[in-house]
Amino acid sequence: MTKQTSIPALYMRGGTSKGVFFLPEDLPADPACRDAVLMRVIGSPDPYEKQIDGMGAATSSTSKAVIVGRSERPDCDVDYLFGQVAIGQPLVDWSGNCGNLTAAVGPFAIHRGLVDAPRDGIAVVRIWQANIAKRIIAHVPMKDGAVQELGDFELDGVAFPAAEIRIEFLDPGAGDGETGGAMLPTGRPTDVLSIPDLGEIEATLIDAGNPAVFVAASALGLTGAESQQDVNVNPELLAACEAIRAHGALAMGLGDSVESISRTRQHTPKLAFFGPPASYVASSGKPVAAADIDINARILSMGKLHHAMTGTGAVAIAAAAAVPGTVVSRMLGGTRSGVRFGHPSGSLAVGAEARQDDAGWTIVKVTMSRSARRLMEGAVLVPEDLLQPR
Repeated sequence: MTKQTSIPALYMRGGTSKGVFFLPEDLPADPACRDAVLMRVIGSPDPYEKQIDGMGAATSSTSKAVIVGRSERPDCDVDYLFGQVAIGQPLVDWSGNCGNLTAAVGPFAIHRGLVDAPRDGIAVVRIWQANIAKRIIAHVPMKDGAVQELGDFELDGVAFPAAEIRIEFLDPGAGDGETGGAMLPTGRPTDVLSIPDLGEIEATLIDAGNPAVFVAASALGLTGAESQQDVNVNPELLAACEAIRAHGALAMGLGDSVESISRTRQHTPKLAFFGPPASYVASSGKPVAAADIDINARILSMGKLHHAMTGTGAVAIAAAAAVPGTVVSRMLGGTRSGVRFGHPSGSLAVGAEARQDDAGWTIVKVTMSRSARRLMEGAVLVPEDLLQPR
């Protein structure tokens, strides 16, 4: 019988997600071997979809792995690679970034001694997001020579307050060029997707932070103020959402067929739907007033409605709000440089700087505030035969 072996790791929350963080030298260099290790760490694939035998917690927000190492780029301090681990399938999807866990990358880099940081004040950590080939700047508070993790910044979707970390996503449009290098891959702010059994669905296809497909909630017979329970117990609705997502991905050039996209590309693009401001009760029981938000937004992740909002989804929403003619800006009644949207756990404010030139619209920068905290430090254990090249 094989023995277990330990791998140094930190278990961290970033924004409304959490995942297991590694240095690249602590994982196998062979990609197939590395992915097998990460799946076993998280507890996938699990036919019971509970991830009992791993660090995952049976949701897309908690089935994640992160690799952070020193960068050789002169304009960045660290390289950040994100893997979305499927729960029931043997798949680590490397197709996009996790905006929420981005908030924990700077603190991890400081904890592991990858960057220099001031004893007190703000440490500026320059991050290369390797999945999408983009730069991100994290502003991490320091106190007495250590990352300041505790504070009074409240983030809807997280139970306890923590220290605020400001994140700047620089030039987030067009990702790594998969969609042709343009923030609007088709060159249009809206497109019409013809989908079997659903008909024609108007959608904004946007690549900012991560690729995303945006539709009006009314196209799905919804209001935009739905809870997780309203959506995730409805298999017909989830199937319709996946059909729209896959057809949108195909139109963006992100796959050869809707079938292959649904099977192998589950992390991106995300599908989000939007409705006008409406009051509702957040999952915490806190009331969200229509007067306090500009729009309602709901996003799906790995086939289920997200409990709050993905960080990259917020980036794409900010970008869409700043560009005329998108599903988002039209619902807002015009473009906005900043928007506060409602999500199932509360609300979130995000801002974008947009610019138009002969090549079309680009987003210079998207800013938002998140928080992060170490949950556990030490090592994870996996069967040692997983470390052998495959």
